[in-house]
Amino acid sequence: MEKVVASITISLDGFITGPNDGPGRGLGDGGERLHYWVFGGPWSYDEERRGEATGADKEYLDKGLARAGSVVVGRGMYESAEAWGGQNPFGVPLIVVTHRPEDAPSEGGFTFVNGLEEAISRARQAADAKDISIGGGADVIRQALRAGQVDELSISIAPVILGGGKRLFDGFEQTLNLEHAGLLQSPFATHITYRVVR
Repeated sequence: MEKVVASITISLDGFITGPNDGPGRGLGDGGERLHYWVFGGPWSYDEERRGEATGADKEYLDKGLARAGSVVVGRGMYESAEAWGGQNPFGVPLIVVTHRPEDAPSEGGFTFVNGLEEAISRARQAADAKDISIGGGADVIRQALRAGQVDELSISIAPVILGGGKRLFDGFEQTLNLEHAGLLQSPFATHITYRVVR
């Protein structure tokens, strides 16, 4: 049976981006460190990204990608990633939550919908009995947690303190009970998976 899995990387002090995030600098000032695990080591916005995940990071990433039948992201993530160059990078249906669904590009494999409920419904239809992955940003993950839509929460903690930016749980005032479901660790991140207890 498919699950809804929310996954995101945070700093040790709880930020999903550094300050001044936006197009061309999706992870903000100093935020590249959050995704060293994705690219197999240091990289920066000032140079072309090379490399790929290795070891425990690759195991974590490959497992998540293999389970995903569709992906849901927010408009902010879509814009900060500069629409991934105009092409859906995930290889499965990508649903973008936005207040302006009429802005959807005609090509590239993106579906724009108004509201999380519709996004989850569309993602479920498209997932072909595989998992629905909520990839961020923080606002979409908080909405999904508040709505009781998330079955698993996976947080990758990068060993960095950013001191500013966007926090994952800003304004989240709801109690959630979680059960530990998995742990993988590398020099670049600690990947923790929790089951959401209902």
